[in-house]
Amino acid sequence: MTLLAIESSCDDTGAAVFRDGQLLSNVVAGQAVHAQYGGVVPELASRAHQQHLLPVVTAALRQAGVDKKELSAVAVTQGPGLLGSLLVGHLFAKGLALALGVPLLTVNHMRAHVLAHFIRDPKPDFPFLCLTVSGGHTQLVRVLGALDMDILGQTIDDAAGEAFDKTAKLLGLPYPGGPRLDKLAQTGNPLRFSFPEGALEGFNFSFSGLKTAVLYFLKKQTATNPAFIEENLADLCASIQHTIVQTLLKQLKRAVQATGLRQVALAGGVAANSGLRRGLQELAKTEEWEVFIPDFEFCTDNAAMVGQSALFQYAAGDFASQLASPDPRLKLA
Repeated sequence: MTLLAIESSCDDTGAAVFRDGQLLSNVVAGQAVHAQYGGVVPELASRAHQQHLLPVVTAALRQAGVDKKELSAVAVTQGPGLLGSLLVGHLFAKGLALALGVPLLTVNHMRAHVLAHFIRDPKPDFPFLCLTVSGGHTQLVRVLGALDMDILGQTIDDAAGEAFDKTAKLLGLPYPGGPRLDKLAQTGNPLRFSFPEGALEGFNFSFSGLKTAVLYFLKKQTATNPAFIEENLADLCASIQHTIVQTLLKQLKRAVQATGLRQVALAGGVAANSGLRRGLQELAKTEEWEVFIPDFEFCTDNAAMVGQSALFQYAAGDFASQLASPDPRLKLA
């Protein structure tokens, strides 16, 4: 069984090829055009996907040593994501599947992040807990099976990835700010400045208050010292990162205590954050959890995770019709 998977939910164009459950290639093209605007511009993202998709798919097939006529199925991200971006990938995948006469599988992007843990060993056993942290989502998920997941808690406003990027922008860091903030934080004092944590009742999160607190704190400090940010940049980055990480780990610890599940997984683009990875591993030692974190290439948006999710759907006979359409607000159920 040979599967081509396509990812185009935001600003990364991805294609991956699996054969008999083994990943043969995983190609991703980013979009540098958004840097000058300080964030993703949906219309520009859609146009860039149109330019990148065919070359990325061609490269993935070539690296895998697979001809398109050998494909058994085509999978694509259905949502959530930017509607224009999703449409580009969706229409390409539908057209290819129809032309080849093979099944189409539509994949939930958030489920794919969780199932990225099954691309390579070691793999968690069902059931387990997964903290999914990305630019658009922050979720605590109880994973009962590959196609059976419950959301225990999620952000009610900004996601953790947004909090990283938006506070980085307040500090004057270029887009994408999250990775740059992480790098600077590694040389700073995480306890130098105190900011409010966004852990709510139950297992939900809120990060909009952090952004506001940082904004007013910087305004106050720069009013008396215009060079305050430059002089304290590493400590500011470390303190902001510490606040976000502690919020995430606090809710994760509560979820483990409530569910009794001691296998804990980390997923999503922010899973690449060094502070979060280190904090989770330290907490796991104290609490005696078994932790699973995907390779860096499977944390950010990529087609391999879409293909892995599609493999589970293929085995379950969960195919899509040619009437399927992308859903930018698709829920994880």
